Amino acid sequence: MTTAAAAMRLSSPFSGHTLLPPRHRVVSSRRGPGRAALAVSASAGGSPATVLVTGAGGRTGQIVYKKLKERAGQFTARGLVRTQDSKGKIGGGDDVLVGDIRDLGSIAAAVEGIDALVILTSAVPKMKPGFDPSKGGRPEFYFDEGSDPEQVDWIGQKNQIDAAKSIGVKQIVLVGSMGGTDLNHPLNKLGNGNILVWKRKAEKYLADCGIPYTIIRAGGLQDKDGGVRELIIGKDDEILKTETKTIARADVAEVCIQALLFEEARFKAFDLASKPEGEGTPTTDFKSVFAQIATRF
Repeated sequence: MTTAAAAMRLSSPFSGHTLLPPRHRVVSSRRGPGRAALAVSASAGGSPATVLVTGAGGRTGQIVYKKLKERAGQFTARGLVRTQDSKGKIGGGDDVLVGDIRDLGSIAAAVEGIDALVILTSAVPKMKPGFDPSKGGRPEFYFDEGSDPEQVDWIGQKNQIDAAKSIGVKQIVLVGSMGGTDLNHPLNKLGNGNILVWKRKAEKYLADCGIPYTIIRAGGLQDKDGGVRELIIGKDDEILKTETKTIARADVAEVCIQALLFEEARFKAFDLASKPEGEGTPTTDFKSVFAQIATRF
């Protein structure tokens, strides 16, 4: 355990606020990942596990989908996107399907025959036109009609969980966001969408559904290279009260895939961030990372 002494503004995709310092856990290892027990991926001589990535057209979803494709010996990647444009953007072929997570019937074909599901869908706020930063003030945001957090982050994610459960999926990995313990978090105010409230409701639904799950509540996402930082594991938004509350999308993607490899990642929920590059030792022993996590929600 380490304790950070300084409080800084939250680094998030949209905005931040100031909190006090807590305790959190730093994960470091020079050992390589021992994979004696593969939770979902192909075992020796077996067929690769089929993994569906929803939100595969998003910035983090694209990385997860690509990483799965690169590990064809262990996984068969499948993607779900909202539009044909998104499918083209990621170079998807027959393994990328177009569907609407708000419509349970629309995603039935995508989940058919999968072994695991990685959920990376999220409502996305848009800035109202006319904002002029030179005049001061803050921009205002809105959500497209029918694409607000209740529809996407609650109903859409619930539909995915129900669809996966109906076909006997072995594991669901859900990527959420830190901040869900604070009803007054600035992200909830964007477009009056209460996005973290609805995300938290979907996480609870998953934790209670009986399917092996891994819930990853990521810090502020950065478009940087992965695999070069020491990961930090926390709970109950403790990390948000420290200086180290961001993480590379590529590292989040890698943790998603590693969660499919180890039994120790099942029935776990945790916050995830990293130290800055050059501080600490890059995390490689993911089995030990998951083994130290005690929180189920």
